[in-house]
Amino acid sequence: MDLVKIGKFIAELRKEQGLTQEQLGEKIGVSNKTVSRWETGTYLPPAESLLIMSEMFAVSINELLSGKRLSTAEYHAAAEENLRHVIRASSFSVKDKIEFYKRKWLKDHIASMVCWGICIIVLFAASIILKRYLPAWVAILLLAAGHAWRNNAMMAYAERNAYDFTIN
Repeated sequence: MDLVKIGKFIAELRKEQGLTQEQLGEKIGVSNKTVSRWETGTYLPPAESLLIMSEMFAVSINELLSGKRLSTAEYHAAAEENLRHVIRASSFSVKDKIEFYKRKWLKDHIASMVCWGICIIVLFAASIILKRYLPAWVAILLLAAGHAWRNNAMMAYAERNAYDFTIN
């Protein structure tokens, strides 16, 4: 699969429709820079974008992945090869997806975790300074419970998203 050839074909189809990279990006839901990267062969468009462009330009996904309009004979010959290549190139294991969504959840919740961590540290330090050890034990229990909650919430989010194969 030749990404440069695919990119040139996308550019050709875009121009036939009289669209700028920005206009195509708006219709697909990506930036004009992303469209530029596709057209220069830097990246292969994701499956969702290929579906949209296929309908928009009235060409098959197989033709998009071949980088040209195909005759019936060429279509059948290219179909299997394109499918094999796309599956090999764009497959993510479930483990990869889970790791991605774990990092995303942590990024989205870092502020609240830092706030809770500071509160627990202050409670622990204050109890040691005041020589009241019950609040120190409470702080340790809160730390353990917070860690368990974080791990449970993060894994539930990651697994829910990693196993969601619906197309929006």
